[in-house]
Amino acid sequence: MVKIISDSTCDLSPELIERYDVDILPLHIVLGDEEYLDGKNISPDEIYAWADKNQTTPKTSAPAIEDAIALMQPYVKEDREIVCFSISEDMSTSANVMRIAAEELEAEDRIFVVNSANLSTGIGLLVIEAAIMAKEGKTGKEIAEAMERLKPAVCASFVVDTLEYLHRGGRCSGVAAFVGGAFKLHPTIVVENGKMRPTKKYRGKMSSVLLSYAKDQEENLRKAKPDRVFITHSGCDEAWIKAVYDYLESLHVFNEILVTRAGGVISSHCGPGTLGVLFLV
Repeated sequence: MVKIISDSTCDLSPELIERYDVDILPLHIVLGDEEYLDGKNISPDEIYAWADKNQTTPKTSAPAIEDAIALMQPYVKEDREIVCFSISEDMSTSANVMRIAAEELEAEDRIFVVNSANLSTGIGLLVIEAAIMAKEGKTGKEIAEAMERLKPAVCASFVVDTLEYLHRGGRCSGVAAFVGGAFKLHPTIVVENGKMRPTKKYRGKMSSVLLSYAKDQEENLRKAKPDRVFITHSGCDEAWIKAVYDYLESLHVFNEILVTRAGGVISSHCGPGTLGVLFLV
């Protein structure tokens, strides 16, 4: 059976990773002089504490080539095919690390690397579809080709509570961060063609903003692939999450509404209080 591997930015929960038999290749998070493995030895809350104390955004980097080789090697020895998923190549060199590992293992014909052109559970949606195909006995080539066709169907967006982290990381000007904070503006960030772009800005308390954001997607949600929808957040009030969950449930569209917490890399750049609704159409 084909083995599915994803880098750690897919933000799948431990339960989903186990359910779909996915292996995770961690990206790196650098806090000052200390380096950590995403999802292994650092939590998002620890990252926030460090970032607030030092008034800066952590640096993140692609997985180590030696880690990628070590993860893939046992499956190569078993003569199994592998399909690997990476965060958008516009955001990281993770995909290239996977390709180099495949070359080092002399297994380019058996290791298929999919540039998700996405992030967080926008990747996770693809990973799960690939894992289902693997269980159905599809080949690595069949799965990789199907994922390329499916990539445009991913609807990935999120609303940011604070612009501070995007500002610290150079993704938002100081004036925009100040104005956003002063007027309680919360931008929607949409992922399209592998890049992030801001769209609608909401004003007010996040408790009402997040529900408005979800309802604004109702037309697409009603046309969505019904298998699953993700609510992915970077540390939000449980009441906010429940309000979005209850709204999605009221649509009677999805077989599963999955709530996941964003990992360290994604959280490092968006900060606490970010929430997204992600699905396939």
